[in-house]
Amino acid sequence: MNGSFTAGWFDACAVMMRKLLEISLIEAFEAKNIAAKIKDPNGDYFQLTDLITAALAETAWTLSRNAKKYLPQLRDVGHQSAHGRYYHARIEDIERIRPECRIVIEEFLHHAGLL
Repeated sequence: MNGSFTAGWFDACAVMMRKLLEISLIEAFEAKNIAAKIKDPNGDYFQLTDLITAALAETAWTLSRNAKKYLPQLRDVGHQSAHGRYYHARIEDIERIRPECRIVIEEFLHHAGLL
């Protein structure tokens, strides 16, 4: 993610940011032994939108007001870069969400016991 940003590959940065968000959410659920709540009947983890919905509804942790607010914003930038055929992230798109990304990722890594 950081290397992509430094190289000026802002779509790649946003996609890696999205991946880091997804992984941190899964790690938090696994650390609380509630990963089954974010798996489909085949045992596969939910896609990011459903992971976020589950994380916001989860009672095993208390999310900060900021995390609740920023989760959808982070999802949207990552979705656009990963799936938007005509969208190309720019430096200002990443700069705008950098603090929010840090807040959310650190919070979920804390819930996962990794910080």
